[in-house]
Amino acid sequence: MPVFSERSKRNLGQCDERLQRVFNEVIKHFDCIVICGHRSKAEQDAALAAGNSKTRFPNSKHNRMPSLAADVAPFERPKRPIDWNDRERMTYFAGQVVATARAQGVTIRWGGDWDRDTEVKDNGFDDLVHFEIAEQG
Repeated sequence: MPVFSERSKRNLGQCDERLQRVFNEVIKHFDCIVICGHRSKAEQDAALAAGNSKTRFPNSKHNRMPSLAADVAPFERPKRPIDWNDRERMTYFAGQVVATARAQGVTIRWGGDWDRDTEVKDNGFDDLVHFEIAEQG
């Protein structure tokens, strides 16, 4: 069974308890890495400058404490590192995350389907490792 690295545990520990519950269940079935939870102003500014975010500090759900967002990617140690260009694998993983959250009564928005309409090619901006707590509805 996969387990989180110490770094992933630290990053997930910065997140809302609902995200912690979801990803602590996901890791039992799908190896993954928690890239970040909370982002400081400097980290958010860097993500924005690199084109990895479209949101200025303090408006990202990553900027709250606990964080209402986590960047998490599928990962298999040691043979399969993150493949940032593997949209199919990222989408498959996101389906696992969204289904796990739904089973727990948590509504998740994924950065590959911002409007949650299940159409994964209609975004103006893809952030395939981004998961955030979304309002019901």
